[in-house]
Amino acid sequence: MPSTAISAQGTTLQIGTGSGAPVTVTGVAVGNPTVITAAAHGFNNGDYITFSAGFTGANAADLNGKSFTVLYKTTNTFAVAFDTTGHTITAGTATATPTTFTAIGNIRSFQGFDGAASELDKTNMSSVAKEFALGLVDPGQLAFEVDYDLTDPGQIALRAKQQSSGISSFKMTLPNADVLSFSGYVKKFGTNGGVDQLLKVPVDIRITGAVTKTP
Repeated sequence: MPSTAISAQGTTLQIGTGSGAPVTVTGVAVGNPTVITAAAHGFNNGDYITFSAGFTGANAADLNGKSFTVLYKTTNTFAVAFDTTGHTITAGTATATPTTFTAIGNIRSFQGFDGAASELDKTNMSSVAKEFALGLVDPGQLAFEVDYDLTDPGQIALRAKQQSSGISSFKMTLPNADVLSFSGYVKKFGTNGGVDQLLKVPVDIRITGAVTKTP
């Protein structure tokens, strides 16, 4: 069987740095996932959007003010990974505002998404051996190294987030067009150097919440 391996060359990483123009939501189809109608929205799979607080209905809080990754987009619809089966939500005056992203330049290597689920000990007096269940998944960290360039807008944004301790949205696009979307904190933005070496910056992102893969 031929190998289906892909090269890492061409992978890009972007950090959320702003907001685009809001798009009017005209319909909500409850279910799992939830499907949103927004005429000619222009979003792509993997984009990160934030809903306004304009949804109405008994379960409007499911979506009001929440942020999601765009899934299964068509010209006039897209889905979000939230189960609204049996709920009552109408479009009301809601809008969806996309996050704008800035590419991080000069990435040399990366590794991460290395978390694991916690172990819950459910051993009791009737057990004949230790018994466990899996708890919530810790998504882990993303560590990467870039060649130092503090004129690069992406590196500028990383350093600013490390200093402010603010949460950021990130989007990694692989050469096969898969997109990994996640939120995280910039824990480390360092500087390494040596004799006859390039200046390099090791960066650690602590991922918080789920990592969404599209398509």
